[in-house]
Amino acid sequence: MKWRTLIATGLVAAFSAGAGTAEEMFETFDTNPSKRWAYFADTVMGGVSTGNATFERDASDSYVRLSGEVSTDNNGGFIQVRRTLTDRLADTTKGVRLKVRGNGGTYYIHLRTKGTRLPWQYYQAQFTTSPDWTDVQLPFSAFKPSGSFLKKTQRADTVTSVAIVAFGRDHTALIEVSEVAWF
Repeated sequence: MKWRTLIATGLVAAFSAGAGTAEEMFETFDTNPSKRWAYFADTVMGGVSTGNATFERDASDSYVRLSGEVSTDNNGGFIQVRRTLTDRLADTTKGVRLKVRGNGGTYYIHLRTKGTRLPWQYYQAQFTTSPDWTDVQLPFSAFKPSGSFLKKTQRADTVTSVAIVAFGRDHTALIEVSEVAWF
């Protein structure tokens, strides 16, 4: 009887391993997220957008709130909150998953890699928010380079940072993110 249990356990493990892509939780915004995430705005290059990133908690979630006024005046147009990766992603990682809510606007994830050497270089994927918490999955194939000097696609094991970004148009930004995971 004992060997049947071992075989059954082995089969379950084998099928589970191939059944889906494992997910690695990257951030839940608990325990001092302000030490891991940094706020940036286009003011670093002469833009005039204003905003902030605050770390909040409600009855069920801890989250970051990115809010402000994005302005394209003076060649600007972004506010963001960014975290540098301390460990390399596995080369089998397929993308990023977020748990988000917001004002219904379109927002972006920017990935920087070992190949994005200039401050204005990144890979970008967009998503839309709603007032309710929603899971958003962005495969790496959805990320587009910010310029023609970058490779068309990025490799997971070259990603060095991830940013939540309000970008590219004049608008009032309000986005909250409670989870960031790699899948």
